[in-house]
Parts: sequence; structure tokens; C-alpha cells
Amino acid sequence: MDRNSIIGIILIAVILIAYSIFTKPSRERMAEQKRIYDSIRIAEEVKNAEKIKIDSTQVAVPEIQVEITEDERLQDDYGIYTDHAKGNEILYYIENDYVKLAVSSKGGRPYSVELKQYRTHDSLPVILFQGDSSIFGLEFFSDGKSIKTNDLYFETETIEKNQIADESPVNLVFKLPVDTLGSGIEYSYTLYPDKYLIDYEIKMIGMNNYRTDNVQLKWDIYSSQLERGRQNEAAYTNLFYRFFEGDVEKFKARSKKEVQEVTESTKLNWVAFKQQFFSSVIIAENNPFLGGTLRTRSIPSGKYLMNFSSELSIPYDRSENFMMNLHLYFGPNHFQSLKKIGFKLENLVTVGGSIIRWINAFVIIPIFNWLNRYISNYGLIILLLTIIIKIGLLPLTYRSYLSTAKMKALKPQIDEINAKIPKDKAMERQQATMALYKKVGINPMGGCLPMLFQMPILYAMFRFFPASIELRQEKFLWANDLSTYDSILNLPFNIPMYGDHVSLFTLLMTVTTIVSMKMTPQASGTDSGMPGMKTMMYMMPVMFMLILNNFSAGLTYYYFLANLISIGQNYLFKLFIDEGAILKKLNTKKAKTVKKSGFQARLEEMAKKKGYKLPK
Repeated sequence: MDRNSIIGIILIAVILIAYSIFTKPSRERMAEQKRIYDSIRIAEEVKNAEKIKIDSTQVAVPEIQVEITEDERLQDDYGIYTDHAKGNEILYYIENDYVKLAVSSKGGRPYSVELKQYRTHDSLPVILFQGDSSIFGLEFFSDGKSIKTNDLYFETETIEKNQIADESPVNLVFKLPVDTLGSGIEYSYTLYPDKYLIDYEIKMIGMNNYRTDNVQLKWDIYSSQLERGRQNEAAYTNLFYRFFEGDVEKFKARSKKEVQEVTESTKLNWVAFKQQFFSSVIIAENNPFLGGTLRTRSIPSGKYLMNFSSELSIPYDRSENFMMNLHLYFGPNHFQSLKKIGFKLENLVTVGGSIIRWINAFVIIPIFNWLNRYISNYGLIILLLTIIIKIGLLPLTYRSYLSTAKMKALKPQIDEINAKIPKDKAMERQQATMALYKKVGINPMGGCLPMLFQMPILYAMFRFFPASIELRQEKFLWANDLSTYDSILNLPFNIPMYGDHVSLFTLLMTVTTIVSMKMTPQASGTDSGMPGMKTMMYMMPVMFMLILNNFSAGLTYYYFLANLISIGQNYLFKLFIDEGAILKKLNTKKAKTVKKSGFQARLEEMAKKKGYKLPK
């Protein structure tokens, strides 16, 4: 570094030192600047504090963490019921030869129900519901708290955990005391030796002193699949209810909606969670529910078929000692047994409506039960029932066959009329045909009306067999269970509408239906006049085969037997009815002068007005 550079650096240092000395503030000025700075800082802190008070959502204020104990939380949730918010769940059983009911100390509720006389399709006990998946208890407001008895632990004086009603009734009583004066809630269950019906009693003692209001009974269960045919069982699983001293209503069967719900403000007599062959029912005999909300949710797969739910309004009148007597029915859907209980419970057996139900209730079921008194084989019972029904319908069947035989005998003359009158003159053809029928004394509806009268019987059987618990798990020939489909071959795939199996009774029914139709005079006598009829004749049995493949084997077995008997009847009718003699008799009537009917005269008048030439 040269001399000039060294001198330059020294000069710059001297200048900087001199600048700092001359520009340094005095001691007084520094104190003033500190005072001003402290004032500004304090003002900012006050401003921030006020902002925190005004808008606590924008500025997080540190909270003081206060630890709340479990007892304090329970006290806050349950109030006077806190002492019963904790405990040990104990199951108590009451049973007879038919039903075994487990009642839990938690909630004092029915925990599970087993029907001892029945087994599932895979030989397991029939359990209508079980465990914590079900809800049964009161829900209400009391002392400013929302209370659910299903969550509280009840007390009982019962020592024996399993009581059997063999000769006398057994009783379970659960209490939920809320004070030392005897106030509280009490549930009582009484089971008799030979009944599925259980007496259930609710007592609310002194609860009016705790501002108890809006009392509802909440009942919620999941119904399990019990039968082999899930699709068929699901179709008969539904919610039923009856208005007090009124009609029985039900949710729409086979609804496409996953959830169905209804809220009724009218008094209700009972509510039933119905499966195909068993039901769980709560009945309010003389003091009905004030209404409620009822709900179902279908479950497409898994072990459950449907979730049932009900919220029923209890007619609590805030009296000192309120009592409500109820009945619980856990049992089979047996028509006669339910009818003996009363309350129109027999409506749970879905055997049709209006005239169909009348036929089943007063004709089919009495005959079936009468045969069952003497015969234990249900295959033979169905055979005899079919024969009795076919004998009863024999006059109608004969008249139908005779009418179609007459129509067949006149077919050549009808063909002549069709040949003379072109197709575009349909009115003239119809008028000429009606004139011929009138002359020979044939009613064109004579063959249809007898068949029409038989249709209610056929449909009544369609509703009777799938709902008959008598057929459940009853074997006959290759069918292991007449209440569900019979399978001779399980397919490795599923065919839409048809299913994943082959039902032999359904195949036999289809074949005999086609044979029976081909043997009737109408089938062979109208093919040429109505070309589409032949196709329809084969399509209908095939459609029924697809539909009924998953239905009760008892039903398709009945249709198969009915077809066999019809084939035999048609064969005998053909032997004894002389078609030549019929034609001769018809021609004799044709030669006579017949007075025109009012209908015939109106047809001719209409034809004249439209310019049609009437046949001679």
C-alpha cells in the first residue's frame, strides 16, 4: 500500500469519528426519546387488550384448563339419576316351553328373545333380537335433564337369575329409584307357563315432583335373516300397526325406498315388527299410545334384513302414581293363535286383502287346519286340499270347458264369416259374429266368466302358502322346506329374475301348465284366428317359472297338482262331451228365428249409420 492510500484511510476515519461526536444527542434528549417510546408501547398494549375484549373470536385468549372428573360429568348429564349412571350389567332370564326372555339390569330392558320351539334354516336357535344392537326404554325430560333409561342401571330384588314358568307365572321387577321417598320408575315382566304373550307394566311413582314431561317409549331392533330364501323373507318382513279400536295399517311391502317413515298423531293400539314367520309386538290394551314415529330401513346384505324403529308417546298424566299396562308378544305368525289373542293381530299373517283375505280366512285356512288334525304329512295335506278345491270348482270348470267346446264347434262358421267380410270391415265382422252367437245361444263370455271366478282362489293360494308357518321346515319328497324354494341344482351364477338355483316343482308346474293349456278347446281352436295367442300361451308359463322359482315349494307344488288334476278333468270332459252332438244342437238353434236383443239392435243401428252393409 503506498503513502497516499494510507493518508486517505486515516482521513476517512477522522471524519467518521468527528461526525459521531458532533451528531450524538444530548443526555436530556435521549431521556425524552425514551419517555416517548415507553408511552407509545403502553398505548399499544392497552389497545390490544381492548381488541381482545371486543372480538374474542379473532384473537385467541389462553384458556385456563380445569380438569372435570367423571363423577362431575355424570352429575352434569344425569342430575338426580347420577347414582344409576354407572354399574355392572347383569342378565336375568324368564322362560317357559315356548320363549326365553333375557332382561338386562342396564335399562331394565329386554336384551334378547329366543323362540325355543323353532330353529333357523341352518339349525341355529331362533333369536328375534339380541344384545346392544337393540334399544328399549323410556326417554323423557326430568329435572332439566334429557334422560334415557336405556343407559341407566336398574335395581332388582330378584336373586335367582333364571326362572322357569312351568306350573305358575314368573315375574321380574326392575326399579330405578331417584330419592329415598320411593319416587322412581319401575318395570315389571310376567311370563305365564303356556303363552308367548308377556305382561309388561310401567310405573312412574312421584315423578311429577321432578318436572317429568314428554315421556316416550323408544324401541329399536335389527331383524336377522332366519330363512334360507333371503329375497322371499325380506318381501314378507314389514312394520304393522293398529289404530286404537280401528284398522290395521302397514308399510308398503317390497318398497324400493330404503327408508320408510310415518308419524301418527292418532292413538295407537299396537306396533309390530313382523318377519316372514315371527313377530315382535308391543300392545297397549286399554291405555293406548298417543301416537308416534315409526320407521324401517332395509338392509340389502349381511346377517340383518331390516332395522325397525319406533318412538311411541306414553300417555303420562303427571299423576303421583302413573301406571301403564302393556303386553309383549314374541312368537310365530300363526293365524289361529293370533286371532285368539285378539286386537286384530291375525292381520300379521299376510294372506291378502278384501275378498282374497276372506277366502283364506273362511275357506282355505279352516280346511287346512281340519286336515292337519288328522294328517301330519303336509305334502299329503296340500294334495287333499287341492283335490277338495278342484272338486268345489268342478261346476265352473265344466261350464268353462263346455263353452269353449261350443266356440270350437262354431269355428268353421266363424271362418266363413271372416272369409266373406274383408278385414277392413271389422264392425261388419263383429256384427255378423255376434248374430251367429245369438242364433245358436252362445254367450261369448261363457268360457271366461267361470275362469274369472276361479282367479281369486288361485291368488288366495298364492298368498296363503308363503305365509303359512305350518309349512316351515316341513319336508316332502326332495323339498327340505315347503315354506321356501326346493333346489335340485345350485347354479354357480345368478340369472336375473330366476335366481341361482333350479326348483323342480317350478319346472313341473311350468310343463303341466303348457300341457293343460294345449288340451283346452280354446287353445287349439283360436290359434289361426289369433296368431299371437300361441306365442302368449307359451310365454305366460315361462314368465311364471322365472317369478316363482324363488317362492315357496308348497305353492309351486300346489300349482303342479292343480295342473295335473286339470289335465285329468280335460281328458274326461273330452271323453264325455260329443263335439258332433254339440254342433248339431247349435245348428238346430241356428235354424230357429231368434228375436233380436237390445244389444244386437244397437249394433245393427250403429252399422247402418256408418254405412256398413249388414249380412243377410
